[in-house]
Amino acid sequence: MSTEGRNPRTERIDELPTLEVVRLLAAEDALVPPVVAAAAPAIARAVDGIVARMRAGGRLIYAGAGTSGRLAMLDAVECVPTYGVPPGLVVALVAGGAPALSGSVEDAEDSAEGGAAAVRAVGTGPQDTLVGIAASGRTPFVLGALAAAKEAGALTVAISCNDPAPILAAAEIAIGLPTGPEPVAGSTRMKAGTAQKLTLNAISTATFIRLGKVHGNRMIEVAVTNEKLRGRATGLVAEILGVENGEAARLLALANDHVPTAVLIGARGLAPDAARALLAAHGGVLRSALDASAPAR
Repeated sequence: MSTEGRNPRTERIDELPTLEVVRLLAAEDALVPPVVAAAAPAIARAVDGIVARMRAGGRLIYAGAGTSGRLAMLDAVECVPTYGVPPGLVVALVAGGAPALSGSVEDAEDSAEGGAAAVRAVGTGPQDTLVGIAASGRTPFVLGALAAAKEAGALTVAISCNDPAPILAAAEIAIGLPTGPEPVAGSTRMKAGTAQKLTLNAISTATFIRLGKVHGNRMIEVAVTNEKLRGRATGLVAEILGVENGEAARLLALANDHVPTAVLIGARGLAPDAARALLAAHGGVLRSALDASAPAR
């Protein structure tokens, strides 16, 4: 596996001054974004599949072990406040469960049945997408999760930092990220982890853009849970409508702190319930609702 190999560029890294160590690590990190960019067609196919299934009521389910699992959990958790989605819409299955998020449970990754059981436990079905993530590309937990998801009729996607790899062969959509040997041999939390994080960012962000959770480049489904976020939501309404903050705050209050509804109330002169109904009729996509026919009177 290339991820476990020795990196000739860093063979003498332990002899370098600290500044040169940091520069060399940064140079290795700079090799990662082109690898992710090269995988863009496969990532886009995965996103289109996820979006189609989410529109039918499905979920995005990640499965991984170690660093891969922790990165998956990070992405899943952050979708909730960023895009205002319910916690169960993006799920992370981590080998070893909750203890593996803050400590090492390395042997849990060796159980294919553990991965399969985790997939079955969350009731995976045909409307769901299972994304298996493994730097090595051969983690038994992930292979078991992919097999169980495929048996359940779910779309299967695999992300591996070795290519070819068993998990890539086991999935309908294969995302190969050949990041090569790490600066510190075998430490796949480094370049491999960075590539996985960038790819997960792309998957979840593009998915929720397609689902209308972003207007322009603004995350309009922000959950107003503190004063900082209230200020952000007010600013979004003010910016989109071109009104003062006081008017934006008034509209936001009418909309129960939901930015797209507030924008429709202000732009279309609608009552809150009518604005919500219009948004629902357009699949929750604000731009589509704003573009619909003539403004109401």
